[in-house]
Amino acid sequence: MSKPNRNGKRVLSVGQCFADHSGISDVLRTAFGAKVVSADTQDGALDLLRQGAFALVLVNRLLDTDGSSGQVVIRAIKADEQLRDLPVMLVSNYDDAQAEAVRVGAAPGFGKAALGQPHMLARVEPYLR
Repeated sequence: MSKPNRNGKRVLSVGQCFADHSGISDVLRTAFGAKVVSADTQDGALDLLRQGAFALVLVNRLLDTDGSSGQVVIRAIKADEQLRDLPVMLVSNYDDAQAEAVRVGAAPGFGKAALGQPHMLARVEPYLR
């Protein structure tokens, strides 16, 4: 059993490769004491979200395991009555992908190039403080 983190906040990271998941985990743990849990697929993400509390969901633009669209994952979360109020962000450097994610209900996200930068930390801070 893992030790509780100092603020109790958990983040679900969906579809990141191992290196990106590790980077996101390190940044969020260091900056906010958050624990980052990973899910490889949409079904895995939905199952985890229904099992426990998460402060934030970060969805990769393309899921690493199968190349499927992160936008589809965001739509599925936002269409689910039990999950729709969860804050979700897209992880993508592409402005058009970010705009589409916001259009379907995500909060403005960030790209991997911004990981650890002050503007990225400011974007996730309201959910993790």
